[in-house]
Amino acid sequence: MTHAPPPDFRALSARLGSDPLQVQGPGGNTSIKRDGVMWIKASGTELADATRKDIFVAVSREKARAEAHGAGDGTCKATVLDPAITLRPSIETTFHALLDWPVVAHTHSVATLVHAISPQGRTLAAQKLKDLPVIFVPYRKPGLPLTSAIIERLTADVQVIILENHGLVCAGPSVQAVSDLIAVVEDRLALPAQVPPNPAPRADPPDGYAWDAAATVLATTPRLTTLAQAGSYYPDHVVFLGPALPTTPTAPACLVQGIGAALRTDATSSQTAMLRCLADVLTRLPADWDATPIGPGAEAELLDWDAEKYRQALAAKGTP
Repeated sequence: MTHAPPPDFRALSARLGSDPLQVQGPGGNTSIKRDGVMWIKASGTELADATRKDIFVAVSREKARAEAHGAGDGTCKATVLDPAITLRPSIETTFHALLDWPVVAHTHSVATLVHAISPQGRTLAAQKLKDLPVIFVPYRKPGLPLTSAIIERLTADVQVIILENHGLVCAGPSVQAVSDLIAVVEDRLALPAQVPPNPAPRADPPDGYAWDAAATVLATTPRLTTLAQAGSYYPDHVVFLGPALPTTPTAPACLVQGIGAALRTDATSSQTAMLRCLADVLTRLPADWDATPIGPGAEAELLDWDAEKYRQALAAKGTP
């Protein structure tokens, strides 16, 4: 286990990372523990690359668990076993280390996000998952604050964690068990698109931008436009696109109301993925559900955070 994580774990990670309804860009993370070693996805890498690149970092599970309980700075940089490794462990390493299950997968599942950003959705999700070992955790900044919120609610049997305005965590005794559990949760939370897609605009986009046909519906459906402008609904939107979606070309993506959604021509693949994620989430939100943004204070925390600036920098080096 000290040499590399096993092939079935890499395959699950790659499958999740290649599905935009599960993971978008460098979001999400997976881990596997054995003999005191925990392999976890490195910050800024993409799960989709799990079978073709070395995206995992080996850390001391004991030391990472100690950081989850307040020892160290919470980054888990000091827990990396190979000092020659320059990649940082995921900012979520502490909660992976906290969970006693050997395999943990954290995704930004669209089906989960639709429920997790809405008060009505969270209530319904609790009913849909009531026979599973599940807990619901309120929104906290990723990293130690989120880990502390999990600690407050965690019991030994918990295998499913719904993170408000953030995503899904599934844990279990084996790779196959976690894969099966994810499938159960996804099936129960699945919601069809409530709003059909619209064709790409014929008008010219703002200078320096190109239309993103998949997100056109955000600009041409008044309710979705209002929601997209109201704020950010999960951390990675803030990290890669900035707060909400403006109606002026001042950010990586913007809405031209009634016409289309535009991305800068130099947008990264991560920025493209996050705009499409927003469309996937908001088009599935039932008409009688509210959606609650994380708020300006939480957005400011993310924008001024060194860990996320590091992840942005790595993502920017990837394929545009």
